Amino acid sequence: MPHDAPTVPNPEPPDSRRAWYAPAVHDQYEVVPGVVATVADGDDAFAYDARTPSLSTAARADLRSIRRHFAGAEPRRPRTREGTAERFREGFDRRYGRVIDRLTDCAPAERRRVEYHALAELTCLDELTPHALDDEVEIADRTGSELSVHLTDYAPANTGLEDPEFLGRFSAERIERYTVEFAGYEIPVVRYRERLLGTDPFERKYAVLEPDRLPADERLIAACKARIWEAGTDGVDGEATFHDRVAAVRDRGETLLSRLLTARSSRAWLGSLSDRLRGMLGDRGLIAPPVDRRFDDGRIDDLLYYVLRDLVGYGQLTVPIRDPNLEDIEANRVGERIKVVPNGAGREPTNLAFDSERTFVDVVTQLAAKDGVELSSSRPSAKVNLDPAGIDQTIRCAVALPTISEAGPHVSIRKQASGVLTPPELVASDSIPTELVTLLWLLYEHHGVVLFSGPTGVGKTTLLNAHTPFIRFDARPVSIDEGSREVLLPHETGVSLTTREHRDEFKNVSMADLMTEINYLNPDTEVIGEINTAESFETFGEVLQTGHGVLGTTHADGIEKLVNRVVEKGFSPHLLFEIDLVVFPKRVDGDRYVASAVELLSEREADRTDRETGTIETDGATIHYDRILERTPDGGWEFAYRHPELGDPTARNGLRVLERLADATNRPLAEVESEFHRKHGYVEYLVEEDVSDVDALFGFLSDLRTNEAATIERIQRRGRPTTDDA
Repeated sequence: MPHDAPTVPNPEPPDSRRAWYAPAVHDQYEVVPGVVATVADGDDAFAYDARTPSLSTAARADLRSIRRHFAGAEPRRPRTREGTAERFREGFDRRYGRVIDRLTDCAPAERRRVEYHALAELTCLDELTPHALDDEVEIADRTGSELSVHLTDYAPANTGLEDPEFLGRFSAERIERYTVEFAGYEIPVVRYRERLLGTDPFERKYAVLEPDRLPADERLIAACKARIWEAGTDGVDGEATFHDRVAAVRDRGETLLSRLLTARSSRAWLGSLSDRLRGMLGDRGLIAPPVDRRFDDGRIDDLLYYVLRDLVGYGQLTVPIRDPNLEDIEANRVGERIKVVPNGAGREPTNLAFDSERTFVDVVTQLAAKDGVELSSSRPSAKVNLDPAGIDQTIRCAVALPTISEAGPHVSIRKQASGVLTPPELVASDSIPTELVTLLWLLYEHHGVVLFSGPTGVGKTTLLNAHTPFIRFDARPVSIDEGSREVLLPHETGVSLTTREHRDEFKNVSMADLMTEINYLNPDTEVIGEINTAESFETFGEVLQTGHGVLGTTHADGIEKLVNRVVEKGFSPHLLFEIDLVVFPKRVDGDRYVASAVELLSEREADRTDRETGTIETDGATIHYDRILERTPDGGWEFAYRHPELGDPTARNGLRVLERLADATNRPLAEVESEFHRKHGYVEYLVEEDVSDVDALFGFLSDLRTNEAATIERIQRRGRPTTDDA
């Protein structure tokens, strides 16, 4: 070889600047077999390219045949990158696979390439499929003229795609996926985080994956519903149970849909016959089977879901209402996405919306009618309570017709699980300290006065209900409210009363009437849910003067606002001194916890307190208060009370609430303090042993009161000693 003959340099990796064959390439890797991603230098950013399997001329012809055959099908696309990966790994189901077998005639390797493109276009995210499958893609940006992505090591990287379909899905990350049961259907629900800049302001989404519908299905569903109502099928109307209504609508709907699909006209009949014939030949492998499911039994079942959803459910709200993982549901106007609030999360838009005012009004009217309220122009709004069959939750609704709502009807739904949380669960979730649980135990057991105060949704009623097992098992608690039905009592001796003023058959049953009723029930503790109206505050004031224990909730997110509010409602400021403790829960980023606990003090009590107290001036009195518990920035709590036995002999200024309990029970203060520390040991034991079942907790507390020594001996016999005080 001549000395000056050209030579080829040694191979270099793609990201090497010395690589003669790819000087601008920074990275190159295989996403899935046959798909290669390349990151290279671009004009003003990196360039990201996903190379998909190449096709020969014959293979492209086969792919065109597959597209034509599936043109009438509308498969449900995945909403997240995880869903896309799962769909891609699963491949085509048997029915689709048989179609592709009949429409392709190529070598196995070529068939795999064709199947990739068919899978991406028909059931995944089309040209964004490889981007969704690439784990290096972390977030996308749509703010420029073309879509760019942020990779793990390179950002930003332009893709060359200007307006791709399914833009919000390819980078979305799944948060959770589960199913919600309705009328025998298991409807998938997926929550996901949309990792896309420059589009929707909501990052988290909630999607209900209802059965697919073909373009003409709306007309079929509407016709079926109309005929069922016209026929007045037995069991649909009247006092039939939910399951009876489902069975009646299902039976009638299957018959009607079958007729509508197969016998509406001679053309439809011929189409049905042709389709069934194609299906038979396809089953035998003689031709490609049909895919539009026009006359499949499965299609009737899909259509029947929508009939049941609208006739025995609550239309577009059916699945959210039956989803136990949601706290709130909001539908504000026609054409706008329905919003939901999952447990422990913020507000999320759904893929559901009311597309017509008539449909929206029908659902609003139906919700009100379920609680005996007839909405009309003279009564366009209402607060109602629902107890749907199969839903183990208390559901409260605020509904309104367009008469008073500028943008049309609206619905606001709040849900409360009937499964009550217990103090050990609240402590385990860092929602409340053991010291406050112990203090509430003393107050609940010895007929104290406790208010839980804060905005809607912070967990006031959750805290109130969690501690009701601390009311003595042989005491008689009585709850009264204005229809919310949120207070839950585990006692055999308990009674729950409600005004239910919205019911026509109840004539003006007011809070005052319930007060008169309670006087004959001989209660030990009265629980007043939602003390917000002037009448309920008046009732609260009257109860405070009876000497009974009182528990309640109200709306005020601070002690100053609470005092000002009750005074504005006509509540005597002097009665505030009857309140032993006010607990202020808070909600931040989905987390609920006790932010503070406050004692309300008389002037004499304030003078005897060594700590610095606050004051609030009212028209009738000066209100003193002492924050005995506060949440710290690091997530802990500062508790004002320190007993010498806890290692701080100088902090003997105590709590006024313990002094009040000593006076109320005619005992020395030292004995009450000893009880506090003994009970604190039991609380720590309950938390350590995770006694989170309400019945188990109630039983343990009953055993303690029946024979404390025997209960302690049993605990020690099991090898689970409590504190020395116990």
